Amino acid sequence: MIVRVRSRDGLERVTVPGAADATTVAEFRTLIEAQLGVPVAGQALSLDQNLLLAKTSDQAALLSGHLASHPHRTLASLGISHGSVVFLFYDGERSVARPPGAAAVTPAGSFGRKMTMDDLIARQVRITRQEAPHCDAVSFDRGAADAFQRYVNEILAFSVKRGGFMYGRVVGEEKKVEVEFIYELPQQGTVDHLSLLRNPDEEALVEAIAAGLGMRRVGFIFSQAVGAKGAKGEYTMSAQEVLQAAELQAESGLEEWVTAIVKLEVNEEDGGADVHFEAFQMSDTCVRLFKEGLFVTEIEEGADPKLSRMKKDVIAGGKDTREVDNDFFLVLVKISDHQGVLSSSFPVENRITTVTMRALKNHLDRGKGLAFVKRISDFHLLLLLGRYLDANADVPALAECVRAQTPVPEGYQLLIESLASA
Repeated sequence: MIVRVRSRDGLERVTVPGAADATTVAEFRTLIEAQLGVPVAGQALSLDQNLLLAKTSDQAALLSGHLASHPHRTLASLGISHGSVVFLFYDGERSVARPPGAAAVTPAGSFGRKMTMDDLIARQVRITRQEAPHCDAVSFDRGAADAFQRYVNEILAFSVKRGGFMYGRVVGEEKKVEVEFIYELPQQGTVDHLSLLRNPDEEALVEAIAAGLGMRRVGFIFSQAVGAKGAKGEYTMSAQEVLQAAELQAESGLEEWVTAIVKLEVNEEDGGADVHFEAFQMSDTCVRLFKEGLFVTEIEEGADPKLSRMKKDVIAGGKDTREVDNDFFLVLVKISDHQGVLSSSFPVENRITTVTMRALKNHLDRGKGLAFVKRISDFHLLLLLGRYLDANADVPALAECVRAQTPVPEGYQLLIESLASA
């Protein structure tokens, strides 16, 4: 029986002499030591690919799960059979054996092939895991996060991908990113791809509103469709998603930029499904390689989505390769939540249903009894108003009222109410 073992060094194979129902976890760990050279004491094993995101042995121990807790259970009892993938974390370095049939190393100089300048440059490109993000954590406004996940869950049923730009602030010496609202730009989503149909005029209006609120663009959020991973197995981010995330992070120029993923995960306890948020930064190396054009941007049909292809050989996991495990590029960011000043109850832009002035009237009517500034403290409402008001004067003035929660001038109040009644 062959069990595939994925580590930071790539995918390797372990030959198990006995049957899955006769081989214990402890015996399997001994086989890994014998065949892959990783000592049993230094192994952390899991069926969860998130183990590969661990940076230390302590983090790995928390993620290793039942494989480490039940050494006497058989592989079959854990669902491991011929061809299964098990994830391995270990500290330290090791020499990875050259696969049978792989080309031998040819020495440079008088007795071998001379190295070109391209060869020398390629050998200097080393891809290693970035230990820490440039921000301490990301905190989501509860209403904004809920409005996004409810749409992709209840309306789209995670059938296609959906995305948006996150706006907020970077606060404190620890550089915590606080997300206050999500702008869902025009887009087309399928199971595997998300095409952003950038609208410069609308984005300029969004930026004007954000500036008036004392905010800026701080990240990108997208949902993964159910069934997108298919026969190629599980992954945290696909090669296509890595390219898109790296491009947007490079475009932003913001060191603290965050990429968030919303996905549906099966709850092992009751068999149900839960909406799950994850947050990452693309590593400095990833962004640099993207800017330098080293990524292959045309992804072939049938390519393994877990791997990003490079135009030149790079060194990843101690070996030369042109295929890099996407997890090398991800830097995990802690997630928390908070309640901001903005509401998220107004209909969101660029969805299936067009937002009209009727929605504005209904929203204002529901808020009767509240101060007028409270009734308009919603980014999506301000974006609708911005289509009818002066983006250089009226929009910043209204946004400043919302930011400071100060009374809205009577003239603006009458204007907004008249638009709602039109």
